[in-house]
Amino acid sequence: MSQDRKDEGLQSLGHQTEYSNTYKPEVLEAFENLNRENDYWVRFNCPEFTALCPITGQPDFAEIRISYIPDLKMVESKSLKLYLHSYRNHGSFHEDCVNRIMKDLIKLMDPKYIEVTGLFVPRGGISIYPYANYGRPGTKYEKLAEQRLFSHE
Repeated sequence: MSQDRKDEGLQSLGHQTEYSNTYKPEVLEAFENLNRENDYWVRFNCPEFTALCPITGQPDFAEIRISYIPDLKMVESKSLKLYLHSYRNHGSFHEDCVNRIMKDLIKLMDPKYIEVTGLFVPRGGISIYPYANYGRPGTKYEKLAEQRLFSHE
């Protein structure tokens, strides 16, 4: 890791991995966006997401897709992996998982725009694909969020 990145105080990257068995948003870490003069997309596909049904305790499996347009900060990918893993024994409805992930990432990075989709594996013959998005208020990204929400399939 370069000295510039070490100076950012990242704790997960390059260190022994410790997995949490409980929901743990504090493991999320951010680093400086070195290309903030550009608008560009960052996308994460997390095909091995698991959480527990808060009623039955049965596991729910999903692919979580996170796309965002960064501003000053970006999420560090290993910390994101650890954060998503922390849902493994957490009881939460599909829609809540997607919205909570988005809100935790907004709190961490304050992106210009972000969207999170959960492609949950069918249980009982029904698939649930919740989608949540956010565009910074008062900007063109707020309009982007509205357009993408209303055209979402």
